[in-house]
Amino acid sequence: MKRALNFNAGPAALPEAVLKRAEKELVDYKGTGMAVMEMSHRSKEFEEINDSAQKLLRELMSIPDDYEVLFLQGGASLQFSMVPMNLMIEGKQAYYVLTGSWAEKALTEAKRLGPAVIAASGKENGYRAIPSLSELKLEQSGAYLHITTNNTIYGTQWHVPPSCPDIPLVADMSSDIMSRQVNISDYGLIYAGAQKNLGPSGVTVVIIRKDLLQRSKDTLPTMLDYRTHAKNTSLYNTPPTMAIYLLKLVLEWADSLGGVGALEKQNKEKADILYAAIDESDGFYNGHAEHASRSLMNVTFTLQSEERTKTFLAEAKNLGFTGLAGHRSVGGCRASIYNAVPIEHVEQLALFMKEFSNK
Repeated sequence: MKRALNFNAGPAALPEAVLKRAEKELVDYKGTGMAVMEMSHRSKEFEEINDSAQKLLRELMSIPDDYEVLFLQGGASLQFSMVPMNLMIEGKQAYYVLTGSWAEKALTEAKRLGPAVIAASGKENGYRAIPSLSELKLEQSGAYLHITTNNTIYGTQWHVPPSCPDIPLVADMSSDIMSRQVNISDYGLIYAGAQKNLGPSGVTVVIIRKDLLQRSKDTLPTMLDYRTHAKNTSLYNTPPTMAIYLLKLVLEWADSLGGVGALEKQNKEKADILYAAIDESDGFYNGHAEHASRSLMNVTFTLQSEERTKTFLAEAKNLGFTGLAGHRSVGGCRASIYNAVPIEHVEQLALFMKEFSNK
């Protein structure tokens, strides 16, 4: 079987080594005679999977002991609600920086639950750039500041997070978690759907500073209270067992490559290859994001006409490339180059782009 040249934005490519190992263990996991998806989440075998995944994530991301690591369900979209439910404080505003569609959706949900306002926005310039730190309008008494670290639709990324010592920083890292080294202590809470860099869809990672758990109110529904999952090592209810197992395999794969530092180096190399293909095309391709805000995960670009874009995508599909169409809301093209996308696939795409423009 020939593997696709997969540039999907999410669910996205998984490491081939991980898929092969999962295939090998699918029917019989470590002599149990069961697949992981068949065994009890209370069994010692699954508890070992769950504990190992949490431990590996802590090691790879250098997560301090004063943070909880949770494996939840509902995707990042449920976190749009859980964050304000658990972190809002009476009399204080929650601040949101708008850098794309997902940030807008997070703000919409927060407004349903309390006072949430825009601290800065890149909407007026078509979300081509991340707002500068000087544009942030904050009060020291804010409940929290929310950012989306990488924007899959527009291809922009925060390269330096905002510094606000008196306000907890909350980050949706769904599309760039573990793609580069970050200082966890800069954040009060991080959440991420797994389906781009960490594993398959179905599990969401939440990293929360323990003191923030005290903000959760007893009136919250049990399943929407972070304390519930922290007290039960994410095993309060039946978790997405297969997704957590695959998450563990992805973490082991990342560790075998040299960890997050090695992944970051490779991700920069992949991004440089594609941005060079855009910049050296004499205007045949045009990047959507301004240079200083360019994403290392999602390279977005347009061609000179709708007709030429359709031809480009059709020829790319015939050659085995998949997932290159831009988001329906903006059009154009997008290459998502998450951790598991091999550099060889990126080189093949850059070569195709050059050949197509020459032709």
